[in-house]
Amino acid sequence: MTTNALAPLYRNPVATRKLVVFGCFLVSAITLIPVVMMVLVAFQSDGESMAAKPSFWPSSWHPENLQRAFELVPLGKYLINTVIFAAGTTLLETITAALAAYAFARLNFPGRGWLFGIYLATLMIPSQVTLIPQFVLVAKLHGIDTWPGMILPHAFTALGVFLLRQFFLGIPRDYEEAARLDGANRWQAFLRVIVPLAIPAIATLAVFKFISQWNNLLWPLIISNTDATRTAAVGLQAFQDTNGTQWNLLLMAATITTVPLIVLFFLTQRWFIRGITMSGLGGR
Repeated sequence: MTTNALAPLYRNPVATRKLVVFGCFLVSAITLIPVVMMVLVAFQSDGESMAAKPSFWPSSWHPENLQRAFELVPLGKYLINTVIFAAGTTLLETITAALAAYAFARLNFPGRGWLFGIYLATLMIPSQVTLIPQFVLVAKLHGIDTWPGMILPHAFTALGVFLLRQFFLGIPRDYEEAARLDGANRWQAFLRVIVPLAIPAIATLAVFKFISQWNNLLWPLIISNTDATRTAAVGLQAFQDTNGTQWNLLLMAATITTVPLIVLFFLTQRWFIRGITMSGLGGR
């Protein structure tokens, strides 16, 4: 398509907007196809889901698969464990990332630029490379199959510090200086001025972290040995091992574990989008 062929779109913003909306709708529809197929198969009968020529649309709906999924494995326990794991890592990282980001954005100390650069360089190291050293360290500290052993290694990341630092740099120093003139110390200025203004960025970081840890499979898989700390992602694997090829029940369990993330996104969508556009991840 030549530039002359695209000229009418440039001169017609309404047509351009409709084309962009149609493109977004098409991409969204294609992305949702696996999710829709998962939900449809989840309500099929055992024989229909295991047929040699599967049909994704159920010939008859079986809502009792929901109860069967909870009866075959302790799915409720897995969901509670996932909430504890994801919420614990999210809470600790938002606290540690906010403190470190404030130090890099507001405090002047020797080597700050070099230290921040080295800290960001850790983002280039794949998590699989540090998996074995983390496991050995946690094992020496007797943290296998314990909540501290699962949560603490994932409570500190350079990405969260970078995200909040970019936002803190955009907050005018006048606000903080006014609080200092009113008698507030550095800690009070951080809690009463910086943190309230950074709520969108903090909420964005929290949503990113919660979703990533909710879907985390590798670390809970090697650390958790019992149902006491086993998360939903690991539980789905055990579900498949236990029940073979009962795809309808497996996908029903997967549907159940996906619903909380969908609800979370719609509840935090306003903060999520606002935080991305204001924190430097929106292309500014």
